[in-house]
Amino acid sequence: MAIMQSTVLVVDDDPHIRDLLTFALQKAGLATREAADGEAALADIALCRPNLVVLDINMPRMDGIEACRRIRAQGDLPVLFLSSRDDEIDRILGMELGADDYVTKPFSPREVVARVAAILRRIARNPPPPTPGQFAFGGLGLDADGWRATWRNVEVPLTVTEFSIVRTLADAPRRVFTRDAIIDRVHGPGFAMTDRTIDSHVRNLRAKFALVGAADVIETRPGIGYQLGPCLGASGSPEA
Repeated sequence: MAIMQSTVLVVDDDPHIRDLLTFALQKAGLATREAADGEAALADIALCRPNLVVLDINMPRMDGIEACRRIRAQGDLPVLFLSSRDDEIDRILGMELGADDYVTKPFSPREVVARVAAILRRIARNPPPPTPGQFAFGGLGLDADGWRATWRNVEVPLTVTEFSIVRTLADAPRRVFTRDAIIDRVHGPGFAMTDRTIDSHVRNLRAKFALVGAADVIETRPGIGYQLGPCLGASGSPEA
């Protein structure tokens, strides 16, 4: 995918911001479309899928958080969040939903264009590795096409990032992944995420699987990172 041939959907309820970003993106050689809220954005995406969405968080009718949830339920369309609030909770929630980057208002249009270009280049250089649609190991089941995780046929609700981490470990069950390697596989090389964020996602994953009796889905290798566990459950037998 050539960056100059890419289309960016700009979603913001402020027409001045839409005009500003549209002008800057078009000047950089990118095609653009516009939407004033999350509902309009989803309708536009259904008609003609863009290569990337610049998505404001605070909008009427449907905010950016809900719009991103629905976008992620349909696939891996890249999303760059905009927000007028420099709020860490917003940023973390956006990243957990699978946002590729985050810019706080007021912003420089040149910065937004640079980040959009960086995401598009990263995607062009590093397409996601092919993964079988279905995966089963012990009591763990993954449906890559439906973004669903199960334990002994009981669905375990995961965020996009949590599912992506489990899927990464499952792609190579014998490999020990460093935290940096997990970040590279989930978000692409150069993505700004700390080791502590990966540790937090792993804690959440373990807690969710523990609720259904799966205490050994992810193993910690001290000083290295994480590996898919034996997935046998508390009793040590996948049939238990």
